Amino acid sequence: MPRRRPMFFSGNEVPPESETYIDMKLVDAKNKRITFGGLKCSIWRGQQHADFKSSRQIFARSTHGRATEYLQAGDPDLTESQKTVREAIAKICSRYPDEYWLRKEEAKEFPLDLHAALARDGWLGICMPQAYGGSELGISEAAIMMQTISESGAGMAGASSVHMNIFGLEPVVKYATEEQRGKWLVPLIKGEERACFGVTEPNTGLDTLRMQSLAVRDSDGVTYTVKGSKIWISTAQTAHKILLLVRTTPLDRVLDPYHGLSLFYTSVDRTQVDITKISKMGRQAVDTNTLFYDNWKVPVADLIGEEGNGFKMIMHGMNAERILIGAEALGLGYAALRRAAIYAKDRVVFGRPIAQNQGIQHPLADSWMKLEAARLVIYQAARMYDQGHSTGEYANAGKFLAAEAAFKACERAVLAHGGMGYAKEYHVERYLRESMIPRIAPVSKEMIYNYIGEKVLGLPRSY
Repeated sequence: MPRRRPMFFSGNEVPPESETYIDMKLVDAKNKRITFGGLKCSIWRGQQHADFKSSRQIFARSTHGRATEYLQAGDPDLTESQKTVREAIAKICSRYPDEYWLRKEEAKEFPLDLHAALARDGWLGICMPQAYGGSELGISEAAIMMQTISESGAGMAGASSVHMNIFGLEPVVKYATEEQRGKWLVPLIKGEERACFGVTEPNTGLDTLRMQSLAVRDSDGVTYTVKGSKIWISTAQTAHKILLLVRTTPLDRVLDPYHGLSLFYTSVDRTQVDITKISKMGRQAVDTNTLFYDNWKVPVADLIGEEGNGFKMIMHGMNAERILIGAEALGLGYAALRRAAIYAKDRVVFGRPIAQNQGIQHPLADSWMKLEAARLVIYQAARMYDQGHSTGEYANAGKFLAAEAAFKACERAVLAHGGMGYAKEYHVERYLRESMIPRIAPVSKEMIYNYIGEKVLGLPRSY
């Protein structure tokens, strides 16, 4: 195993694209110390030991640069191409440290910079066919990408800004016509368009088969008129397109509730769709919305595949989504754990670092083990998906385990920081708020219990 580098990066290790937030006027080069608000702390020089004392600001500074070299630096499970993905994404993300995400959070601004940077280097098409400008890599590589984005300090906000683009158009790749794929995939991969995912409805939630949005084909044969509503639609404020699942045959007119649902990929016409932002707990940089539409004209040309077969198509991407959400949760958990470990080693109380206290050390060690266990399941699910195997049980279990492990790691990171854990400048409170997302979405842990009980253990359906 290669030797771990220090969790703080030295001056020589900062990637050239990174921003530095140290005011050099405060640097005492002779004594190798930095002063913040009257508090002094040592600084790194090469591989020298850091003797940080009690500066709030130096504890809060970004540690994003070591995303590829901490916790999983020498992971033997990664192929060379996967290591390349992780290193390349970490390099891009190093330009957007925690301070960037704090600013975006407070301003409630979509991170267009990260989206554009990933698009420039072709990463938005990581799973897309090469014929349309994609890389045609697997969900394993996409999971590594999304974990690395989240782990860089971007958290769920950074991951969510591109999440839909990475997996969401799998139904288009598999079921759309050649003409549709060329028209829709190319601008998405180039970053010229962004998409959102329109499935969940206010009155049905996870009971997708009972959705009430209805599309009726118009007499001209050119358009559908769509009526209904959607909820929890992320990025709808900035999206150009929406992958929209609606009924084309009312539920009471089908013999099987799985039939009569149709899938469209269409423009978000804000003159016909009322989009209202939901005020929420976290991930403020990425909007979440309700959509209301009463007379939305959707072109017949935007229908994917055959009318009435939309549910089968949308399910094609569900396991991939669970894998990617799980990977994003892992990244968030590792980021929180890294910050907690750094702070605990540097925070001195009663004459010694608080990391020497087992009450601090043991919970963090426990979180590392739980994150690693979840990681094994997530990437097993990804490998199975890429090999064409059924992966429902592992995708669901991995998402569940990663979400719970990440939440616990984030909670413990806040507690390890003590009062400072409640301060925004230390970022862990943001991590904790965002860690609720993978516990809830895209499917609750109770529904995962139901799935495992029925599909894996052969128990009778409980709902």
